[in-house]
Amino acid sequence: MPTTIHDQAVCIRHWDWSETSQTVSLFTHTHGIIRGLAKGSKREKTPFSGGIELLTQGEIVALVRSGGTLATITAWHLTHPYTGIRRSLRAFYVGSYLMDLVHHAVTDADPHPGLFTCLVEVLDRLSDRPEHALLLGQWGVLTETGYTPALEPTAAPSHPGTIISFLPQKGLFVQREFASTHDGWRVRPETVELLYHIAQQAVIPAETDAITIERASRLLGSYIRHVLARDLPSAQPVFGPEGLVT
Repeated sequence: MPTTIHDQAVCIRHWDWSETSQTVSLFTHTHGIIRGLAKGSKREKTPFSGGIELLTQGEIVALVRSGGTLATITAWHLTHPYTGIRRSLRAFYVGSYLMDLVHHAVTDADPHPGLFTCLVEVLDRLSDRPEHALLLGQWGVLTETGYTPALEPTAAPSHPGTIISFLPQKGLFVQREFASTHDGWRVRPETVELLYHIAQQAVIPAETDAITIERASRLLGSYIRHVLARDLPSAQPVFGPEGLVT
């Protein structure tokens, strides 16, 4: 027997099933990722608010079955269209990349309410501050899936000239003197200090300069690629021709 669920959800993927129906991947607050079929979702005068779109939030009603079969989405009430994201190409690229991260980092029916809350907060600020959203969104994905970079005491910058390495295989920062000269990725102390602050306060200090935010985002993006063991096509328009750390 299917189970009826009611939940808050963000659409992280969708495909056309027919002219009037969609298959969707929804990241929910309480039930994790749900993949389902929304029959008639694109018809007028149906309980789907005119269709389910990427980078939108709504309330869903779904019939969920065991065994990995598609759920049946019976209703979608749009609550947050995030229209500002669609007015900025940069914001849309960042948002699409973050949805892709959730899709690959979280398994079906595995609840991550903390990540859902983080994602909603990121979407709220995405149209106005896409670079902040990118950094905080990536940090949230790593933290809520158990891959928070470890900041060892030996990584704490002891003076302005301290050289720090990040070891992706171990997920930790160390001062260069504690690592082989060929180990890891070289990281500036101000990048580590920014990540320390995010780990403690979950915000980016107002005085942080744009280049430090960019470097921190590239570092986390590179670490995520290492954790997932794959390149995400959605990362290319976000990080541009310079790409990620290799």
